[in-house]
Amino acid sequence: MPASLQDRYAPHHRCFGCGPSNELGLQLKSYPEEGDVLCRWHPSPHHEAYPGMLNGGIVGTLLDCHSNWTAAWALMNQRGLDAPPCTVTADYHVKLQAPTPSDRELLLRATLAESKSDRAIVECTLAADGKVTASCRGTFVAVREGHPAYQRW
Repeated sequence: MPASLQDRYAPHHRCFGCGPSNELGLQLKSYPEEGDVLCRWHPSPHHEAYPGMLNGGIVGTLLDCHSNWTAAWALMNQRGLDAPPCTVTADYHVKLQAPTPSDRELLLRATLAESKSDRAIVECTLAADGKVTASCRGTFVAVREGHPAYQRW
């Protein structure tokens, strides 16, 4: 299997949700596949709100980080770059549609909805056993020199 976007482009990144070098983080691994970006992730008991169900804050982090990498990937391809620009979340709205189980693999699927030269709007779902339990739509912006996140990947 090829390297995830995170491992390939930001191996030293420490983000709680998607940083490969954050040993206490969620360590999401996002993979472009047929126009979407997918991530399969396995919760642990310490991610639970109560036994058997994932914490809503963790759900939000999963959607945010995976969507952000989808935006960065899309902007990279749109601009013809060799690496994705560092992007940050401008806004995102999460819909918690059903409890998310914590005892099985979860699937994140993100799609580019629209983009401009410096930003992308992404739609993302979180599903367990094929049932969507949460979704989001967010705007992610490529930062410029002077921003604290500039060239942090």
